[in-house]
Amino acid sequence: MKIHAMAALSRGADLTPWIMECSPLGPFDCLVKVESCGLCYSDVHMIDNDWRSSRYPLVPGHEVIGAIADCGPQVTRFKPGDRVGIGWQQSACLACRDCLRGNENLCSQSGALIADGYGGFADHLVIDSRFCFSLPRELDMERAGPLLCGGITVYAALRYAGMTSGQNIGVIGLGGLGHLAIQFAARLGNRVTSFTTSGSKEADALSLGAAEVVLMKEGRPTTRPSEPLDLIIVTVPYSFAWDKLLGLLATDGTLTFAATPAENVSINVDRLLSHRRRIMASPTAGRAMIEETLSLAARHRILPVIQPFPLNQVNEAIRQLRANRIRYRAVIRL
Repeated sequence: MKIHAMAALSRGADLTPWIMECSPLGPFDCLVKVESCGLCYSDVHMIDNDWRSSRYPLVPGHEVIGAIADCGPQVTRFKPGDRVGIGWQQSACLACRDCLRGNENLCSQSGALIADGYGGFADHLVIDSRFCFSLPRELDMERAGPLLCGGITVYAALRYAGMTSGQNIGVIGLGGLGHLAIQFAARLGNRVTSFTTSGSKEADALSLGAAEVVLMKEGRPTTRPSEPLDLIIVTVPYSFAWDKLLGLLATDGTLTFAATPAENVSINVDRLLSHRRRIMASPTAGRAMIEETLSLAARHRILPVIQPFPLNQVNEAIRQLRANRIRYRAVIRL
């Protein structure tokens, strides 16, 4: 069987049609017929080899929605026709300390779908079924893809930073990650303050569930939130006046990063000592947390706001993403 894909043949190149032979299914593998796939800025980083882990031809796409077409002999969780989602991770050792604690995403032997395999900008892909996830029937299949990366990234970051309910939570940035963080925090019973550099996004933030919006200028909030914040999540890769943000946290408050700032973070430790605050970061999520994310998204109707593009316009979608013109996630239809 031949798989038809769109691939970058060299660093920074536009995607062009590329055909590859489908590898034989291993015992735990599934063949998935792709229906749609989200476009994430991590795909752009991989196309450009920003992380020095790309290999070409590179087939991007790690927010995959599709249907099982075939299964290896040891696959018991799925059958042909089942709707599934696939995210960033495609493998782990499943035996180390992190894996056994449900932190497969932190495994030192983990493999990434588009770094160690081929992604979802293709009519089919092969994936280890143990990193394939059933999609609740309540989820809109076209819009669900970005939950498999953007959604799990912000939900995991919020949960590991201590989010429960009844808290005051700040979300820095209103983009592909931020608009999902607002929804998860608000729908789970928290009061959300959205921080954005764009006044034109205020109505969007409120419609997504934010209780108030604070405008940022030159990396600083122009006003203080009405209440101290228990948790602040950073969802954009920019630098801010970190001491100012730490000063918005309540006692025992946490500043957590779901995106990497452009410059190293410099802080005054007194800001932490004075109210026992902390700083942390969180990457993607393990399998149990992904299942939890999808279940909650279905139950509380949490879905990305998307701009759909047909596969033959994938390069236009990438150009718009590079230019920061997507509100808020691009999805490629196969």
